[in-house]
Order: sequence, then C-alpha cells, then structure tokens
Amino acid sequence: MSVLRRNSFDSAAAASRCRRYRRRVLEISRRVGALHIATAFSCTEIVDAVYHGLMRGSGEGPDSFLMSKGHGAIMLYVVLEDLGVLGRADLDAYCTEGGRLGAHPDFGVPGVAAASGSLGHGLSMALGMALAERVSGGGGIVHCLLGDGELQEGSTWEAVATAASLGAGNLVAVVDANGFQSAPWRTRDSFPAFYPLGAKFAAFGWEVAEVDGHDGAALVAAVHGRRGDRPLMVVAETVKGRGVSFMADSTAWHYKVPKDDEYARALAELEEPA
Repeated sequence: MSVLRRNSFDSAAAASRCRRYRRRVLEISRRVGALHIATAFSCTEIVDAVYHGLMRGSGEGPDSFLMSKGHGAIMLYVVLEDLGVLGRADLDAYCTEGGRLGAHPDFGVPGVAAASGSLGHGLSMALGMALAERVSGGGGIVHCLLGDGELQEGSTWEAVATAASLGAGNLVAVVDANGFQSAPWRTRDSFPAFYPLGAKFAAFGWEVAEVDGHDGAALVAAVHGRRGDRPLMVVAETVKGRGVSFMADSTAWHYKVPKDDEYARALAELEEPA
C-alpha cells in the first residue's frame, strides 16, 4: 500500500495525526499483556512522514516501505489502519488468539512488505527489492526503517556495503536513532565506535542526511533533496517514548503496559491542544 506524494508536507496535520496514532497505541495496550510502546513512539513521526510525504501511488511508482525494526510494528499497523489498509477489528485483535496481527510484521498482512523482527535482515531485503525495481524498470523507491541497536548486526553492514557498491539510488533508509538498545544501556555506551553514525555510512559510500526524527517535514525535505545516484541514509535523532513525559528517554517502557493511572496521564498529555 502507498499513498500519493504530497507537493508539501503539512506539519500541523502531521502533529495531529501523530497524537492520534499514539493514543491508539495506548488504547490497544489495554488489551494485551505487553507492548513495545516506547519504540513505537520514537518512530511515530518517521512512519507518518514516509506514508504522508514520501510514498508515491501506483500512478507514479509504486514505492515500498519495509520496517526492519520489527518490534515497532504496532506503529506501522496504526498508520495502516488510519489509511484504511487495515480495519479497526484487525487492530483490536492485535496479539490475540485468532487475530492476524502479531508483535512483529508478517508477510501477507496487507501493507506489510516483508516479515521482520529478526534484527539485521531488513536492509538486505530492502536492497533486494530496490534492485528488483531497477531491473524491472518499475521506478519504485524502497524505504527502510532501521533501529540504531540493530546496527550492531553484521548483516546490516554487509547490506550497507553492497548497496553502495551496486549504486542502489532508489534505496532510502532511515535510522531511528533513539540511543537505546532493548537492554538497559545506551548504544553510545555499549558501542561508542559507531559514532558519529553519519560518518560511518558516508565512509561506505552512502549519501547521508541527519535530521530531527520528530520533524516530519525535515525528513521529507532531506529525502526529496537527495541526489539519487547513491543510496541515502537518513540518521533521524529521536527520543524513545516521545510524546509522553514519563515514558520519554527511558528503557523501562520498551516492553510493558501502563497502569490505570499511567494510562490516564498519558492520554491527557496526548490530547489535542485547545
């Protein structure tokens, strides 16, 4: 599923959508025992920008999106629900017996390009899709969302080197650089040699842009402004748990659900401004 590229990206409309997406994730959290809330909140604006500012429809492409950081799948599902690709009943049955939506994306679910969640595989699959588009003359651009903890997988760097070597200019990758791994430590502490991230990808031959990952307009502008002769890596600086003050910048909310009082506080913080 893709949507038509907009001539301009409406930041106010995007902010409203993203508050709605986060509220929907919280609503779903009331029916499941645990949920990757904080990781979904860190990539909210990125996924929104891909679908509302970057993806082109069948009349122009179509383009594709692959979520390599599969534990953020709930945000992809919520955006697809908002676009009418998935139904409300699908989301209401998330991670329940008989439901078709699991914690990680499964190929065959409408709007899901590939199964992911085994970290380090997504960029290789996205590269294969991009090369297939080039061979077939389809003209599609493949967008791939990575996590920064996922960059510790060697297969990711094999894909990075191969994509640049093959000149995959129709591959656009975004790193959700929220600075955390699932375990309670920061990526800068566990793998300091990764930093600065942008310089690493540039050294492998990628075009690189660095943006505020919660500024959809900046992300869209960076992708639209690329040269297109090489793959593009957008390093998007984000905050894990963004949108809810007590979830922000905390690994504690990587995989758990809010209590009643926490749920009420979170919803209050995500209300539309007067």
